[in-house]
Amino acid sequence: MAQEFMLYIRNAGDAKAALSADEHLAFIKQCEAYIGLLKAKGKLIAAQPIVREGFLIAKRDRTWVSKPIDPTKEVQVGYYHITANDIDEAVEIAKQNPEFAFVPSATIEVRPIKTKEMETDFVYPK
Repeated sequence: MAQEFMLYIRNAGDAKAALSADEHLAFIKQCEAYIGLLKAKGKLIAAQPIVREGFLIAKRDRTWVSKPIDPTKEVQVGYYHITANDIDEAVEIAKQNPEFAFVPSATIEVRPIKTKEMETDFVYPK
């Protein structure tokens, strides 16, 4: 039975700034092809890039703390929500991501998704 996984894409700083306009376009086209392949195989639930700017929020001693995300540090730049038979297949899917061909600092975190609480049978919505 297929499981759901999240692939969290991270880059150091603005790693794609070093790409020429032609290289950036080639990267985008390869991402589109990768997404198309995953869709054709029935492995893709969702995929979206994430803008580098944003905020980290936390609650400390009943006070909300908000600080801007530093886009010059390693940041999450996108995600793929996929299905795979197991974590090994999910890792193999992640290894095919075009980030690795274009961005030397790219990393992908592969994480299983918990879709149901075993104690209460609560099923998380999609």
